[in-house]
Amino acid sequence: MAKVLLSKEAEEDIKNGIDFYEGLEINLGSYFLNYIMAEIESLKIYKGIHMKVDGFYRMLSKKFPYAIYYKIDG
Repeated sequence: MAKVLLSKEAEEDIKNGIDFYEGLEINLGSYFLNYIMAEIESLKIYKGIHMKVDGFYRMLSKKFPYAIYYKIDG
């Protein structure tokens, strides 16, 4: 099975998103985290189907204004 690895920058972006959404509404930060992580995990199945931008694939989040950039090794 494929592995999905997050860069330090991606982890920081997710932490910032949690803080932002938690500031808007209680528990929205947790919802954001769970939703984004589920989308990232879906790349194990759907990797490679997204448009390429600057050498990376780009998956747009369906619920939040975030883009997930990734590459496929191997």
